[in-house]
Amino acid sequence: MNKPKINRVEMPRQKADKRKGNFNEVAQGYTHEMAKTEASRCLQCKKYPCIKGCPVNIDIPGFIKAIRDDDLPGAVGVLKKDNILPGICGRVCPQETQCEELCVFNKSGNAIAIGRLERFVADWELKNKDKVKPVAVSRSTGKKVAVVGSGPASLTIAADLARMGHDVTLFEALHTTGGVLIYGIPDFRLPSEIVGEEVDNIKALGVKVELNYLIGTIESVDELLGRFDAVFLGTGAGLPIFMNLPGENLSGVYSANEFLTRVNLMQAYRFPEYHTPVKVGKQVAVIGGGNVAMDAARSALRLGADKVYVVYRRSEAEMPARREEVENAYEEGIEFIFLANPTRFLGDEKKVLKAIECIRMELGEPDSSGRRRPLPVSGSEFTLDVDVAIVALGTNPNPLITSTTPDLKTTRWGTLVCDEDTGRTTCPGVWAGGDVVTGSATVISAMGAARRAAVDIDKYLKGDYIRPGQYWRESKGEEPAE
Repeated sequence: MNKPKINRVEMPRQKADKRKGNFNEVAQGYTHEMAKTEASRCLQCKKYPCIKGCPVNIDIPGFIKAIRDDDLPGAVGVLKKDNILPGICGRVCPQETQCEELCVFNKSGNAIAIGRLERFVADWELKNKDKVKPVAVSRSTGKKVAVVGSGPASLTIAADLARMGHDVTLFEALHTTGGVLIYGIPDFRLPSEIVGEEVDNIKALGVKVELNYLIGTIESVDELLGRFDAVFLGTGAGLPIFMNLPGENLSGVYSANEFLTRVNLMQAYRFPEYHTPVKVGKQVAVIGGGNVAMDAARSALRLGADKVYVVYRRSEAEMPARREEVENAYEEGIEFIFLANPTRFLGDEKKVLKAIECIRMELGEPDSSGRRRPLPVSGSEFTLDVDVAIVALGTNPNPLITSTTPDLKTTRWGTLVCDEDTGRTTCPGVWAGGDVVTGSATVISAMGAARRAAVDIDKYLKGDYIRPGQYWRESKGEEPAE
């Protein structure tokens, strides 16, 4: 056997000077030969450490071996067994902190490019559907499940339950499916066409979709329970968090949620072809350091901003954004202002944003997240002249469903109280998973929670369930946590 190559195969990308002027996908994907070369590096370790790092437990060595052996239909089959959304996960999942982190080659910084290979297989399937066996669906059980929302958790559990033979209906409040995958992630990182194709694959399993159907107003969860045998809540976390600073209501101050929804879901970047306005600032500041902040900053640049700043209260080392997205932002000319935090937004006589007052920060002792706590430096205030500010500090769940479903217990952040292993909520017959439980998190973690819930719902529907209809805490002899 030939000794595997040490260095990973780099993936082609659009050049920075070109891509910052368009919304086309930055990463171009592997060619067939690139994928085979990268797959040939895998040692096929006996203990499969990479699988332990995957929240949905994909047989990673199995699909990589199939690529190496030129069995691409086989690679699709291995992937789809555990992940119904490989084209999405291959693009946006943080493999570097999950499966790739546990790769034996990671010690030298050359972990197998698992995400890129997953994307390659998914993209190959989209062009070669006639060569791939349809996903198997079990005989109908006659049981009906309502899935609320259509983000990654909802799509995953809908597919799993449909494959188990249950009758699944998915309820989406918006006019299109995909949830945060559509409204929150720009096309240059995750093309909406890819999301649409993978949603179509789920519909092909028999999943029915009701669009423009807002649970909590059109119908309550309790009413759903009157006509479905089980309900899963995957409504995400779409309520933006603000800083509650003076001037935050000035014209020109956006939440990242609104800004990205206008740009992505409502296609504001194609104005006037699409009639969605969005203020295109010349000097833009994005507050935050996560992937959403990177998406907002890079979108603002593509909309025509002359200068885009990312203002983050910690140092670069503490940024939660994926490293490759930070590097892409640097290459495109985004300017980072670290160890700084806004103190107020300043407007003109027409109440239009003209500047942000900030203060310098220094890092103190670690906080509950394990990162060093940022502390203001007295007397270090400075002003940043901007005409648009985008606040990207995270989101919480919308309280609509919980306010209309008294049996659902929530935490002080508005997230649902849920059993981590099963997804059972405090309301009998209702499960949940994804950001509505964890707050803003990753696509793959939401999918992992959905897969665990699917197993538990299947047991419940088939009668193989301890004390059916009981709250999950009661089944453990405990009271639900507030």
